[in-house]
Amino acid sequence: MFSSFSFPFYKSSEPDCGLWKVDCDNRLTELEGMKFEILEKYGASMRLKVPILGDLLKNNSCQTFDKDITLPFTPSISYTVDNHLTLLKCNSSDKTLGKVFDSKIHQSYACGSIILYYNTSLGHGEYPALDFPSSCSAIQLPVPQSSVAKSNNSGLFHQLSDRFTLSWTVSEECNACYYRGGMCQTNNATKEFYCRNTSKGYRRNMRVIVAVASSIFTCAGILILLFCFKIKISWHKCLSFWESKAEDHRKIEAFLNNHGSYAPKRYNYSEVKKITSCFKNKLGQGGFGIVYGGSLDNGSQVAVKVLNELNGSGEEFINEVESISRTSHVNIVSLVGFCFEGRKRALVYEFMPNGSLEKFIYEERSENVRQLGWPILYKIALGIARGLEYLHRGCITRILHFDIKPHNILLDEDFCPKISDFGLAKLCVKKESIVSMLGARGTSGYIAPEIVCRNLGGVSHKSDVYSYGMMVLEMVGGRKNVDAGADRTSEIY
Repeated sequence: MFSSFSFPFYKSSEPDCGLWKVDCDNRLTELEGMKFEILEKYGASMRLKVPILGDLLKNNSCQTFDKDITLPFTPSISYTVDNHLTLLKCNSSDKTLGKVFDSKIHQSYACGSIILYYNTSLGHGEYPALDFPSSCSAIQLPVPQSSVAKSNNSGLFHQLSDRFTLSWTVSEECNACYYRGGMCQTNNATKEFYCRNTSKGYRRNMRVIVAVASSIFTCAGILILLFCFKIKISWHKCLSFWESKAEDHRKIEAFLNNHGSYAPKRYNYSEVKKITSCFKNKLGQGGFGIVYGGSLDNGSQVAVKVLNELNGSGEEFINEVESISRTSHVNIVSLVGFCFEGRKRALVYEFMPNGSLEKFIYEERSENVRQLGWPILYKIALGIARGLEYLHRGCITRILHFDIKPHNILLDEDFCPKISDFGLAKLCVKKESIVSMLGARGTSGYIAPEIVCRNLGGVSHKSDVYSYGMMVLEMVGGRKNVDAGADRTSEIY
């Protein structure tokens, strides 16, 4: 515990190495003529005990108030006593004291020829400025760490302690002086800091330089070996990664050019920053990006989803733009525009004031979110069904959503539901009933069984109907279909 003493501490054998002297056993130190026992040291703080103060407190001696743990500020170092009580020590023969100290604010304690005024409610803060009589002086004494005072009626001696926590801050000038090999000094006349060079400074600097240089060369050698070992694999990985990103970029640009008549307005990234006021109003965050609130030049409120630059292959972006661009329905969220500029991708939607359905239907919703009644829940369920029917039968191109869940149902100011987030959607050019699909897509608790296990049947628009049914069950039951905190896998679903 006491083996890590370094600057600003020093021992008598090396008197020009610091600001505080500690004994050979690192157990005692002396500051401003008072000896302290070091109980514990941690960082730039330590727990100290004043042995003589402990004896005086046990005997209820008035000499207790001849001690003072106030440590002065110097240009080299400043101190903070974390648990102390400030007392005003006055000569009891002064007849003007009663006029200065309000009995409602200050407690008083007479001890021999002195009288002490204090206010325990101030904690360890500074004593308020008053015009003290010349017969008074301020002193600081420790109090128990757990509280400022045990009781106002227990007597002043019982409210004090012989232990306290001391913290310190060494000035930047003093630190720089020490590491240059100098010694921190104070000019007695001007009370200003100056750095005095010492004969041991050069040798200390050389030791530091040699140690630092050795460490740097050792680390550099290890890094070079690791670099040489991994460079072949790393280079191929990096090259492959950026080639795939370049290919994704070409695919997206080609898609936008081929579907220009369907695509909504295209914004550049500077316009997106202007719409969102430099991304100040964050509405939420999902797996593919962050959603910000914003407004267009005409005053319309919008929600802007900024996609993660290096997340996914770009398929989600294409799905979103292509799917929603083909729709126009009261229960499908409107895509106002998009941004595709380099690696910057963003989608601009109409703003839904009530957010997503999930925050309204579960029992553990926050207190400031209203509980929806059955008529509104029925209206929402019916609106989602109409939106799904439109996607499956009302469009020229059938759209399968594959991620119907409360999180992807947005509510306007009248709680009219709108299906959103078409990142996993699949377009069917023909009115085919069964679609081919590589890998499962969707969210646990809502995925239709045939998507996970193809032996159960083909994947079709009915998979969305299954997800819709699971969501309605959640709306009715007020709890999630999946308990991710369950102990056993069989209890999760």
